[in-house]
Amino acid sequence: MSFSAQFFSNPVRLLAPMEGLTDPLMRQILTQIASDLGRPYDWSVSEFIRITHHVLPEHVFYRYVPELKNDSRTESGTPIHIQLLGSNPELMGENALVAAELGAPAIDINFGCPAKTVNNHRGGSVLLDEPHLMRDIISAVRDKTPSHIPVSAKIRLGYTDSSNLQGIKSAIADSGADWLTIHARTKTQGYKPPAYWEKIVSFTELKIPVIANGEIWNHDHALRCSTQSNTAHLMLGRGAVTRPDLVAQIDNPDITLPWQALIVHQIAFLQGEAKSDLALIGRYKQWLGMLSKGYVEAKELWEDIKRVRDKQSIINKLEAQMG
Repeated sequence: MSFSAQFFSNPVRLLAPMEGLTDPLMRQILTQIASDLGRPYDWSVSEFIRITHHVLPEHVFYRYVPELKNDSRTESGTPIHIQLLGSNPELMGENALVAAELGAPAIDINFGCPAKTVNNHRGGSVLLDEPHLMRDIISAVRDKTPSHIPVSAKIRLGYTDSSNLQGIKSAIADSGADWLTIHARTKTQGYKPPAYWEKIVSFTELKIPVIANGEIWNHDHALRCSTQSNTAHLMLGRGAVTRPDLVAQIDNPDITLPWQALIVHQIAFLQGEAKSDLALIGRYKQWLGMLSKGYVEAKELWEDIKRVRDKQSIINKLEAQMG
């Protein structure tokens, strides 16, 4: 079975890699919710693993992707693809081989990260200005990775602007990538609305599947994104964190996750593994702040706990809301 037939026999729904947000704990919570709602994510992609000067030891891969020890799946069964970021084709290829040997079901390459510190060190979206290097990186990863393991790439529409789309498109076409995910904004546009879904259309002429990403917050956005981008395949980012039921609502807007049902997952998050309780509370408050855009109850809870620094006190408040 070809990669396209295996992964794209139906429209796919993916959970996006978001540095500092969709870490292993958040991946587990969001994929569990999706599974419980009857529309599991087809897969998720890890936060990027930075490749700089050498082949990374195994423990680094396990730290970023502990799911490798569980057949590269979350506890709810969602596959996790490993994302690499770097600018040295040979080193990217060698690290991809290590990831494959550890059990990665697929390797994704990051050409989309807009972070200044990453871009200043020649990583992420800055490479969109060097399409030939992009091609060389993807090709090196493809050459080093066993043939049965797919290699994909995630890009934006450009670095400062979208004038180089044809060069990027040609690089992808010549690279050997098995599919492509496109965040429909440039690096300069960051995360500011709107997303330019219509600019994805030209990439759908490639002979590989294309996945659209960016500014999908509800069912209507998903429909318009698919229509304007000419692809049924979608990657969900901040919208999926704000409304964990988004992945199910895309196909059935009548499916919703009430606040009461979400409480048990918030408690599970607060009982998850972290460097410290303080770090976990900080991460939870970050999530609660995002949930407040989708749930009025989250706004009220945020006001109640924003100065609370004791984990059990927050859990107690959540349990009290369960009735």
